Amino acid sequence: MTFKSLLAGALAGLAAAAALAQPLPAEVDAALARARIPRDAVTMLVADAEGRAAPRLSHRAGAQVNPASIMKLVTTYAALDQLGPAFTWSTPVFMEGAVRDGTLFGNLYIRGQGDPKLVLERLWLLLRRVQGLGVKAIAGDIVLDRSAFEVAPQDPGAFDGEPLRPYNAAPDALLVNFKSVMMTFQPDRAAGSAQVSFEPPLAGVQMQAAVPLANGAADCGDWRGALKADFGDPQRIRFAGAYPLACGEKTWPVAYVEPASYALRAVQGLWRDMGGRLAGQVRDGRVPAGLQPAFEAGSPALAEVVRDINKYSNNVMAQQVFLTLSLQQKGLGTFEGSREWLAQWWKERFGTPDAPFTENGSGLSRSDRLSAQALARLLQAAWLSPVMPELVSSLPVTGVDGTLRRSKARAVGAAHLKTGSLRDVAGVAGFVHAASGRRYVLVAIVNHANAAAARPALDALIDWAAKDH
Repeated sequence: MTFKSLLAGALAGLAAAAALAQPLPAEVDAALARARIPRDAVTMLVADAEGRAAPRLSHRAGAQVNPASIMKLVTTYAALDQLGPAFTWSTPVFMEGAVRDGTLFGNLYIRGQGDPKLVLERLWLLLRRVQGLGVKAIAGDIVLDRSAFEVAPQDPGAFDGEPLRPYNAAPDALLVNFKSVMMTFQPDRAAGSAQVSFEPPLAGVQMQAAVPLANGAADCGDWRGALKADFGDPQRIRFAGAYPLACGEKTWPVAYVEPASYALRAVQGLWRDMGGRLAGQVRDGRVPAGLQPAFEAGSPALAEVVRDINKYSNNVMAQQVFLTLSLQQKGLGTFEGSREWLAQWWKERFGTPDAPFTENGSGLSRSDRLSAQALARLLQAAWLSPVMPELVSSLPVTGVDGTLRRSKARAVGAAHLKTGSLRDVAGVAGFVHAASGRRYVLVAIVNHANAAAARPALDALIDWAAKDH
């Protein structure tokens, strides 16, 4: 039987199931009752991964709901399907002018093309390659070209009031280190203080090198609150409190308060930290037409990026991948262009009009919508596709890792599931390996004010699906 015929059968089975009204498993129903979540606030579907039989469970499978981060399944599978698991992003570097006696007499250009994982270590390697070409000093400027993406400015605190959380970083064609600062606190009992190190060094930002240790036998409870950090000034990071000795060494990642200038400050700070000299400035701009790259820095493969996105629900990386879909097809990455591309891909792939709607590809949105039926259709197609191993291995495993490491489901290790949670939204979706050896697609999403209390019901459904009939 061909892939297309298997998929057609699966689609027919799901379409028929969407109209069914099946009772929920007793243990799931009881858990929902304890959480005070009505049945009509829940959509659930459990079906054979290959679509060879009628679904085991279908409850409101056609309802359009907000999936939260479960939407990342749509983005990552579409990317794997169209770009391929081995796809990589390149960041070309250009040198304008001649190099004489260790000095570049002109500008250095770095063109961002959407790399989701240009973290500090990889930026260091990029700049080290520049130095390896004999450039120790730059007489002109370092110019950052971010024109590959066209994204409106975003308020990082607009969604949930947490502007300093790294997960709220906005996408960027040249996304450097998730626009975040990693602070490490190392207590020194003899000195009576904790040494503070910051990565990366940000040009023009004063960073407090030490904080006093807390007096007495203070425990390591709210140690971040005890520091009384002030991140509001773009030119200074300081602490008015103390650090508890009992904490030992701790790290704290924080999104930089002025994200628009982060890449400029990080590139300049790291270049100088590496011993490089710069006569001009680091600024935004565009690579001159006709200039050829001196080299291109490559990213990890898409399969590795997808694993980071789904295991740990990385929002900005998901948005980078989503924007890359339109960048590859249209030459410019925009959210609107990627939404248009996704709708067309869905129509061609599934032949149905119920394509999910996603604002930015990450699920960090109140306007995203999909149905359990549509998502199950995608998961069944993924199970039968050549990229199935990459997608499945990217998903958190119940009780083992990622966002499911603390799952209370008894079926430890038996399910690979993407989680989703927002205020008033909770859910899981992915694949379950039953005791019989059969594989199931499972989708369960709650949209209700008590959604945060739905985890026992979701765990109960996972355990029910992992059992034989």
